[in-house]
Amino acid sequence: MASIFTKIVKGEIPCNKIAEDDNFLAFLDIFPLAKGHVLVIPKKETDYIFDIQDQEYQDLWAFAKKVAKAIDQAIPCERVGVAVIGLEVPHAHIHLIPLQSVEDINFSRPKLKLEPAELQAIAEKIKAKL
Repeated sequence: MASIFTKIVKGEIPCNKIAEDDNFLAFLDIFPLAKGHVLVIPKKETDYIFDIQDQEYQDLWAFAKKVAKAIDQAIPCERVGVAVIGLEVPHAHIHLIPLQSVEDINFSRPKLKLEPAELQAIAEKIKAKL
């Protein structure tokens, strides 16, 4: 069964796209922990990140690194944090989260509720740095 991320890849569900190539997609999390919280996914549906083939795994992280550098330039933050949890959606994904402190990456915190226009503006700001 296709995950919500597969539906995003296929264009069945809209997203605030940050970057895309033939194999990977980066888009804003609609339930972010911080402004600029991005999800990076392989387009090929694989549930568990450690089941991804070696070359694809390496390429995924290289793609995520480029996106993280753009986030770091576009969003005021101390660092861009990285998390791979893998329980919330059965499709491998990397969270890239702008951080001011370690508490900013606590997934039990309430998520931000941003208006679509604000999400779009944040996406444009990050894309401009790629």
